[in-house]
Amino acid sequence: MARRPTIKDIARRAGVSESAVSFALNDRPGVSQNTRARIRRVAEELGWQPNSAARALSGERSGAVGLVLARPAQTLGVESFFLQLVSGIQEVLSADRVALLFQVVDGIDAECAVYRRWWAERRVDGVLVVDARTDDPRPELLALLGLPAVMIGGTGTGTGTGTGGGGESSSVWADDARAMAQVVDHLHGLGHRRITHIAGLPGLAHTARRIASLRVEAEARGLDPEHVRSVVTDYSDTEGAAATRRVLDEPEPPTALVYDNDVMAVAGVAVAAELGIAVPGRISVVAWDDSALCRVTHPRLTALVRDTAGFGRLAAEELLAVLAGSPPRARESERPRLEPRESTAPPAAAY
Repeated sequence: MARRPTIKDIARRAGVSESAVSFALNDRPGVSQNTRARIRRVAEELGWQPNSAARALSGERSGAVGLVLARPAQTLGVESFFLQLVSGIQEVLSADRVALLFQVVDGIDAECAVYRRWWAERRVDGVLVVDARTDDPRPELLALLGLPAVMIGGTGTGTGTGTGGGGESSSVWADDARAMAQVVDHLHGLGHRRITHIAGLPGLAHTARRIASLRVEAEARGLDPEHVRSVVTDYSDTEGAAATRRVLDEPEPPTALVYDNDVMAVAGVAVAAELGIAVPGRISVVAWDDSALCRVTHPRLTALVRDTAGFGRLAAEELLAVLAGSPPRARESERPRLEPRESTAPPAAAY
């Protein structure tokens, strides 16, 4: 393996002292403009990059931000949401030559431990925090550490996450309540009065917001709360299928199912087919997040369309702004819009 080039190598090739190389590469006075340009040209030819650990120890930025996912590994392998989110984040960070340090853990305690380690080792300049919780220990921890953060999927009213100055952090958020209203409007307009929401992980703030919004929208339309409800899962196709099987086996099954992601929706359609229940003839299906899966499944799934990569870009832009000294703020992402397709239709009168 080729040896990593050092400041000594640059000094030797450029014919200058090591201190001159240090001055030039760190934008400090002490060398002429011509010498600075020559040193930087040699550094580029040798493929030299600053040592992030050494820079962190000297008090400089590490040039990296962190993202920790505390989700079951099996759900990350099939769900497209996080892949699109990370692609948007990486697009912005790479343009600014900032690295993304990414880690998957098995729970919130492990996630908090990662933040402590990163802070102690000065591995990252800030973090992107996902999956806001209804009872969330991370804001207080990050405030104590003074680690700049942006909450992805916050409420839009501040998260309480520390920014290093003792205040709240920035957040980027999506209007889950308005999105659920669109879904209920569509299904109610078709004539559905028995609607089951196959929700994601309990304890997540956006799960709670969607559940609460469904109740509000049902009450506003005079729907029976016994027939409009939510069932929580872990976002996986396995639990999505199991929940679908349970609700379709009830004496008064729903006529419409709303799934919190595309993977569960496709699994639900498969269960309906296995049970001989036609979609949309006897059951209508809506997926929360649109994806290629929704568009190639037969019938094509009605889905909420949003720019998930754009959501990631917005979050990354906001964290870079915080690191540059901008005050914390809440920024709303592009609002989702419902795309009706072949999986929703008026309910069968006899079902």
